[in-house]
Amino acid sequence: MKKLLTFALAVLLLTCALLSFASCGKDKGITIAVPNDTTNEARALLLLESLGYIKLKEGAGITATVRDITENPYNITFEEVEAAQLPNLLGSVDYAIINSNYALPAGLNPVTDALSLENSASAYSNILSCKAGQENSPKIKALKAALESQAVADFIKNTYGGAVVSVVANPTNGYDSSIDYDALSGQTITVAASPTPHAEILKIAKTILAQKGITLNIIEYTDYVQPNMVVESGEVDANYFQHVPYMDDFNTQNGTHIVSVSAIHVEPMGIYGGKQSSLDAITK
Repeated sequence: MKKLLTFALAVLLLTCALLSFASCGKDKGITIAVPNDTTNEARALLLLESLGYIKLKEGAGITATVRDITENPYNITFEEVEAAQLPNLLGSVDYAIINSNYALPAGLNPVTDALSLENSASAYSNILSCKAGQENSPKIKALKAALESQAVADFIKNTYGGAVVSVVANPTNGYDSSIDYDALSGQTITVAASPTPHAEILKIAKTILAQKGITLNIIEYTDYVQPNMVVESGEVDANYFQHVPYMDDFNTQNGTHIVSVSAIHVEPMGIYGGKQSSLDAITK
């Protein structure tokens, strides 16, 4: 009998190990995929903290990583993933926290599909940026004016239904009275951008500039590195894809000299269900 009980216990322990204790009264928690770039990872973690799922160490702020988590009461496992790949991994994790510029082209509507959205914060407004020293060049000023136009604000409102929100306080007619547009006629402005929504928004600016004989060449990138590097090298005049916290961290890490020209819109980051359809699973 003793040998039989010992054998039964061994089988039970082996079963527990194979099932990661799922059926033995020990919850292994759920998995959430988050962006692996510093500022957007922090943004995701701050969203989870605001919902009460984790606690970050004091002062972690907009550069927080999973190593700054001091309390994880629901035993959440985090997967740090390149931001553009998050929609592709959604089916293999319980949840993913995704930037709207990657959610939208993947067919995810932040307003209707996200289980929770961060509050729109001006700190994360997406900006037009260029290399330091070029902020007041005619090309950059012309592009800035076009992006700050009422036509762009209307396009954002009518196209994205709240998934993307204009932050331009006083939209203009799209032109800057201090610019000699005749001198710019026939010239090309190059801008690096994420495909959605940035390149789509830039097409409205392109139409505005075309009326003055200026060509806007929109170059699409699907990562967060090259758009800054091509501006730094001078290959491209400007970019439109990032927020200031990311830009500042990128400059620090890479020795680049990118500066903000104008805040155009904000995209609330959202939590999307993968294997789970409700946030309730986190606390069960």
